[in-house]
Amino acid sequence: MIKRCLPILFCLCLLGGSGAVAGAAQITDAAGQVVTFDAPFSRIISLYSAHTDNLLAMGAGDVLIGASKSDGAEDLPRFSYHDGTERFLAARPDLVLIRPMIERGYGRLVASLKARGITVISLQPGTVDEMMDYWVALGLLSGHEDEARSLVSTFENETRRIRDLTQEMAAKRTVFFEAMHGKLRTFSKGSMAAWALELAGGINVAEDAVPSKGSNIAIYGKERLLAKGPTIDIYLVQQGRMNRVTREEIKNEPGFSLIRAVREGEIHFVDEALVSRPTPALLKGARRIGQILYPTLFEPTTEGLTVHGQ
Repeated sequence: MIKRCLPILFCLCLLGGSGAVAGAAQITDAAGQVVTFDAPFSRIISLYSAHTDNLLAMGAGDVLIGASKSDGAEDLPRFSYHDGTERFLAARPDLVLIRPMIERGYGRLVASLKARGITVISLQPGTVDEMMDYWVALGLLSGHEDEARSLVSTFENETRRIRDLTQEMAAKRTVFFEAMHGKLRTFSKGSMAAWALELAGGINVAEDAVPSKGSNIAIYGKERLLAKGPTIDIYLVQQGRMNRVTREEIKNEPGFSLIRAVREGEIHFVDEALVSRPTPALLKGARRIGQILYPTLFEPTTEGLTVHGQ
């Protein structure tokens, strides 16, 4: 047996040798469930937008027969964890991809699907290293392993190009990265958003943030933030469904005049889909942050943002 263990998220095993099915693979998912399969799945329903985006990115749209209602994928039937079991059965999936939040909140649906012979796998990486292993797992499940590994290679190469550009900068800008305005939540060290900020050459003033259990979000608190206010160059805000705060709300927050970035109008927003989802778009998020921090180094293009001179 050749075994490659992926911390926390799941394990991938390529099975071979006496008594094993040639080419079989085994995944232990986020719930600790062990799934062994000797052929890829061909009728997949994805209930998490990141699963959908990644499968499409690796060319696995041919095996996707349904996606969640919040996905941007067009022309796919929409499914929700609020739907009844019968709606899933009518679509005849052989795999339903979920994430731990669905497993915890809608366990009866998950159990019902499994009882009727449908494989249900829960995946959600917490770090960038886990994310790339997760892409390979999706590739194995969908029959697009080579494409998944190519996605990983491209991501790693572009990451190196950006890091080579920013890591030797003498004067880096300090940033507070707001995840959610309520209780001033920020991203903890090791999270994907914090990784994107670091890759872009930013210094995270809240690197000491301690995440809530089972999360990469940390309550930072106003008192601690304001104590660092004079040192903050950029007030960066994740914006989307998780955080709908406006620029005016931030500017008018009591005490925020002590934050130099707020006082000088350096309040900037980045789409949560670019910094909080485990997809290749994370690189776009890093480039977007880089353009905010160092506009002469990161320049906008018709396709998004690119590194100057590359």
